[in-house]
Amino acid sequence: MQMLEEGSLAPVHACPNQDGQAISINDFKGQKVLVYFYPKAMTPGCTVQAQGLRDIQQQLQDLNVVVLGVSPDAVKRLPKFIEKESLNFTLLSDEDHALADAFGVWGLKKFMGREYDGIHRTTFLINEDGKVEKVFKKFKTKDHHQVVLDYLQNI
Repeated sequence: MQMLEEGSLAPVHACPNQDGQAISINDFKGQKVLVYFYPKAMTPGCTVQAQGLRDIQQQLQDLNVVVLGVSPDAVKRLPKFIEKESLNFTLLSDEDHALADAFGVWGLKKFMGREYDGIHRTTFLINEDGKVEKVFKKFKTKDHHQVVLDYLQNI
């Protein structure tokens, strides 16, 4: 697993959103795009992370930042997550993990002695030119939104 680094050109692979429409980073030229990878909708950590981003959505919009949440969940699961948590940003289904592979966040994980392939919880800030401006790897799900906002307000 070779994760994208700051300064790299972001992959533009399209994935279906919660409505089944193909979305890619290229759809947001001229804006910053916060691409956050999470393992599974409606699980405790992923819910807390999504709620944090939901709650700062206006501040992100004021900073010209669009949020895209990416998981290997099926498209049909995403509207349930959005409705249940009143999410106000786009979720993408990456069932074949092609986008996660392209960003370098799909790989071997260990949990309770078990090894399996999955998404490594990572967030990428893509600048207006389509390059990775910042990679967020070290954060707690409950603080993720604040880590992102602090960075954005101090650049």
